[in-house]
Amino acid sequence: MREVVASLPWWVKWIAVPVIALVVFGGLIASVLHFVIYLLFKLLVFVALVGAVIYVARKFTAGSSSRDW
Repeated sequence: MREVVASLPWWVKWIAVPVIALVVFGGLIASVLHFVIYLLFKLLVFVALVGAVIYVARKFTAGSSSRDW
């Protein structure tokens, strides 16, 4: 296998093979990236909502109790 790859011109190794890989696996790569970005966005929304709930809970309980947070 190394002999076959070593005998190829540079443009085949560094241009043609990556382009073919992107064409063949491009949809899969895009799907994986979309899924990862979707999860990160959902995680960000979750953290923001939990933070907002904690903030609101502390605001309401701080006025009704004598304890300081």
